[in-house]
Amino acid sequence: MTTSAPRIVQRLGLTAHPEGGWFRETYRAAQTIDVNGQSRSASTGIYFLLDSGQVSHLHRIDADELWHHYEGQCLRIHVFDQQGYRSLLLGPFGDGDAQPQLWVPAGAWFGAEVVAPDGYALVGCTVAPGFEFDSFELATEDQLLAQWPEQASLIQRMTARS
Repeated sequence: MTTSAPRIVQRLGLTAHPEGGWFRETYRAAQTIDVNGQSRSASTGIYFLLDSGQVSHLHRIDADELWHHYEGQCLRIHVFDQQGYRSLLLGPFGDGDAQPQLWVPAGAWFGAEVVAPDGYALVGCTVAPGFEFDSFELATEDQLLAQWPEQASLIQRMTARS
């Protein structure tokens, strides 16, 4: 880990996330909504930290996810959906074409990595309707290679190994 990452993990009380990186839920709306016959929190929020060399493995959820950059390096968010593949750059203003806030639509496969070879990114993610682990699915290489063979090296690098 870079020198700052362990300090942030400890200070914010982050734990390992199944997709990679570190997280802690910071908000879960008391208000609930009905989603396909199930009561679900209207919105949730987390801190999420990726260190250089770590990736947020390609995954999908059934809700929109809004990403907010707090500090550190830019994150490259890789998105695969009906529109094809696209790459988003999350980071502070003045750092190329980075945006401090970006969203990933519900149902898209996506993952992220720190752009700089030596650094970390502390971000926040807001999910609406609220995140539930039972709606979280890690991608497999075969799932994505069948649809996006031209992105084979990225998909192989960004999918979790069992």
